[in-house]
Amino acid sequence: MLHEWENIFVIYYQLMKKHEVTLKLLIAFLLLSLSTTVFSQETKDNIPHQFEITKKIDASNVKSQGRTGTCWAFATSSFIEAELIRLGKGEIDISEMFFVRKDYPLKAKKFIRYHGRSNFGPGGVAHDVLRTITNYGILPESVYGGKLVDSTKYNHSEMHGILEMMLKSVLDQRGGTISPLWEPAFNSVLDVYLGEVPTSFNYEEIEYTSKSFAEFLGFNPNDYVELTSYSHIPFYEKSNLEIPDNWTNGEYYNIPIDQLIEIMNNSIKMGYSFVWDGDTGKEFFYRSGYAVIPIENWEDNDDPETEKVITQKMRQESFDSFVTTDDHLMHITGLAKNQNDTKFYYTKNSWGSKKGFDGYCYMSESYVRLMTISIMVHKNVIPEELKKRLNI
Repeated sequence: MLHEWENIFVIYYQLMKKHEVTLKLLIAFLLLSLSTTVFSQETKDNIPHQFEITKKIDASNVKSQGRTGTCWAFATSSFIEAELIRLGKGEIDISEMFFVRKDYPLKAKKFIRYHGRSNFGPGGVAHDVLRTITNYGILPESVYGGKLVDSTKYNHSEMHGILEMMLKSVLDQRGGTISPLWEPAFNSVLDVYLGEVPTSFNYEEIEYTSKSFAEFLGFNPNDYVELTSYSHIPFYEKSNLEIPDNWTNGEYYNIPIDQLIEIMNNSIKMGYSFVWDGDTGKEFFYRSGYAVIPIENWEDNDDPETEKVITQKMRQESFDSFVTTDDHLMHITGLAKNQNDTKFYYTKNSWGSKKGFDGYCYMSESYVRLMTISIMVHKNVIPEELKKRLNI
């Protein structure tokens, strides 16, 4: 990029000499050029892509989930915060840990009732947040931060280990009966590590409960649906998606991948962001901030990778063989392209602002076609004909 700035400076210097442009005006020209370049393109020295954002939706600041498995809470909370901005409520920081705190007891009960044969991992999916909002409401981050172990970052390693051991000890009764005391004991551990949930609180000098705060925000969970695309379940029907973190056996609308991509694109173009659930643990999700599905490993090449054409069959094979797993949730807030006009999805992550491009990453359309497990979108972005077919 340095040679481009040298060219710009030479042009402006010649203008200054020829037309006696003042130094202040020259500086203004330079600043204007700088701001335009930074806004439109992002580059890194160690990658072959030059990214240009073509559509961007307002979102809240990037956060870090720290040492937790709670990407589902961070991605969906970020999505809700973006929806509140779109709805004219401004930027409101909501508590991710409130959703985590309310989910753990439900997971624990199911784990016990299924005799330890239910998933008790820290993960979850987008509809877990919506269920909590429907049942319990929303808390602002300032009221329930959930950082009692370390005020600088989230760390649930010790907490989850203790909770898991408790449940296994409850089940290990060697033929004895289970007392009802395990539930308050379990909740006490959550309160110690995350904090007690307040029954009421003040926010901007008004008293709320978590339910009344959700009503004040005006976020309606019923406006949103989840969609997936796999051929082992019937298309255009609502079915259970068999992934470990779908521990409530929630149902997703199943549609062909071309229609799923169309909805993603439509959503961003209409001004709606969406939640993305997919796989980021494979070799082609580069830690430098972008993800592709290359035909061959072009890691040391100076040009953008040539990517595979992804089909419905490839998606299914990838899912069935565990190449694509329910690995991570993120928040897609825009569309972008590289210097070859390859489409990318501008994606807000929860690994902190030092990762990728200031906390964001770029996923190519090929990557998204193969590695997407599901999405959560507003009903408004689904074409009317498809809504009728799905009975939405």
